[in-house]
Amino acid sequence: MTLTNGRRAGVFPAPDRDPHPRPGRQGWVKVIEGLDPVTQHQDILRITSGYEFPWDYQRSLEFALFRTYCVPTISELLARTGEFEKRPQKRYDDTALLMSELVEHGYDSPRGRESLRNINRMHGRYSIANDDMLYVLSTFVYDPIDWIDRYGWRRLHPHERLASFHFYRQVGIRMGIKDIPDSYQDFQRFKMDYEREKFVYSDDNHRIGTYTLTLFQSWYPRFLAAPVAAAVYALIDDRMAAAFGFPKGSPRVRAAAETGLRARSAVVRLLPRRRVSAAATDPNNRTYPGYPVGYCPRDLGVEHSRSQRAN
Repeated sequence: MTLTNGRRAGVFPAPDRDPHPRPGRQGWVKVIEGLDPVTQHQDILRITSGYEFPWDYQRSLEFALFRTYCVPTISELLARTGEFEKRPQKRYDDTALLMSELVEHGYDSPRGRESLRNINRMHGRYSIANDDMLYVLSTFVYDPIDWIDRYGWRRLHPHERLASFHFYRQVGIRMGIKDIPDSYQDFQRFKMDYEREKFVYSDDNHRIGTYTLTLFQSWYPRFLAAPVAAAVYALIDDRMAAAFGFPKGSPRVRAAAETGLRARSAVVRLLPRRRVSAAATDPNNRTYPGYPVGYCPRDLGVEHSRSQRAN
């Protein structure tokens, strides 16, 4: 393994694809305690997101992506491409699956490299400010941490927090993102300062936010559309609501939603340890049925026929 001073990509061990927990409900935590969050961040993040908190990671990253649309320069680009108006589910699935490929297989594995090439190819079609890319990257680090702190079935180990930072820092370097802070605290400070400065209302924010809310509603029966919207309004913070031009959420609905999320975690706490990673096997993606069976990362983000995938 090779450590660098931050501008060049480091070389780190690929994640163990068949890890084994120690005895007890805290068995995975005992494994994580013995791993180095700097050099073994790929192992730690795969355990955290694939074995310990797969549902929480999925929900938190949905809100993380939602959060980035509060930035007018980001939402303006998305509005200009028309992707959210025409194919919101596909764009969501592409992003979620490509990032989960990096976690499940490692960013330097063949599938990881293929995913990064696909991500870089899609981003390379547009002129995107480095700070916007840096901010989006920061949400992948800190939004899941914040979500699990509030609603997870256990607290995160310090190694898990640091591993998330080091993992996505290496991903960012491989994406060509510049000026990624060297420490967990500095990157978190960048995120907070950026949101204070950049979260302002724009019509594009409102448009992309509304498309995304409609996407969330489409995952549930039609009669639940209003309750889903009320829950989303309640779970986003006031700064996000103002940037989207959404109504402020009801404190009562927020309390009910948080009670439900914590009740879910209380049940999960009683379940046995997960022994199969769920990091890259989301059965709820609507665009690529059965993924990853029959698919490669290069199939994501572009239109492919089944015959092309078979060749």
